[in-house]
Amino acid sequence: MAGKRLGLLDQPLVHAAVEDLAAGRDTRERLLTACRDERSLLAAEPMRYLHALNAVGEPDWVAMEEVPDVLPLWKQYAAVLRGWGFSVWYGILNAADFGVPQTRKRAILLASRVRTAQPPTPTHAQLAEPESLFGPGRARWVSMAEALGWGATDRPVPTVCAGGGPGGGPEPFPSGSRKTLSDARERGTWMPRPDGVVLQSRREGAGWAARHGTRENRAADAPAPTFTAEAHRWSWSLRSNNQANATVRSIQEPAGTLFFGHRANECTWVAEPVTPSATDTDAPAVPEPIRITAREAGLLQTFPADYPWAGNKGQQFSQIGNAVPPLLAGHLLAPHLQVALDPDDFTLAA
Repeated sequence: MAGKRLGLLDQPLVHAAVEDLAAGRDTRERLLTACRDERSLLAAEPMRYLHALNAVGEPDWVAMEEVPDVLPLWKQYAAVLRGWGFSVWYGILNAADFGVPQTRKRAILLASRVRTAQPPTPTHAQLAEPESLFGPGRARWVSMAEALGWGATDRPVPTVCAGGGPGGGPEPFPSGSRKTLSDARERGTWMPRPDGVVLQSRREGAGWAARHGTRENRAADAPAPTFTAEAHRWSWSLRSNNQANATVRSIQEPAGTLFFGHRANECTWVAEPVTPSATDTDAPAVPEPIRITAREAGLLQTFPADYPWAGNKGQQFSQIGNAVPPLLAGHLLAPHLQVALDPDDFTLAA
């Protein structure tokens, strides 16, 4: 999904490798010479495992995850697995539908020899659903503010520190300075957007509010904005990178897909004036962008706040961006492990 996207050009070669591996033929060395990206054939590697395990009657079940562009490959895997006696489901799931504060869409394949393969039942929706004759409706998507504890009284407000990005680079504030979004809240300068438009994504265009709702027609249980007349207020959003088409989301909504590479240090919290008007001569300058921390990014992936990320900043962000959100993993794995999912128990997806 990032970089030069050469893997898309190599997909026919990956399909050829999967077909050969499913028949017990390893032609990857030859196919690799034609690949534009030497990593492309890694997507065929699971079929090597599956062929070897199938020869001894294993495994009982399979779960695989990748970026949405890999769905055609999962379709090919599904055909092979069905031929070996598996029940198979594959499709695209949105992590936000399962309580993850991030609209991360991924191609999922689930297969089983012992039960009917099917996707987990979503627990959340973009708008909260009312209770019906069939039981309670789905809860509203979890926002970044909820996940990070901003505005909550029973959870700490994370501190955002200035500092170089994963690979070093200039700091957004003078050396040794420290900026926190909790400081902004304490000064009365941090507030939700008063207009009720809770998602502002440049990729989805300016017509989003017209299609999905504003203060007047959003869900009744959506959090109501509050603000004081005397304060200069800012609305905080998360910007995925510094490109023109970067996703920008209000903290009152889930984050866009978190991915980190050489631009990890460009995923930043950005502020916009809410009220009074930006022309007010008494209004302070707009705060500079604040880089997201590994702790915050981990929380938005549903990892525990104290998860022990290893290595330097770049390595930590790589681990976070490449991980399957534990909460989504739990929903995928629990039925196959025949256990009840506890959203607060991370051992299931460890």
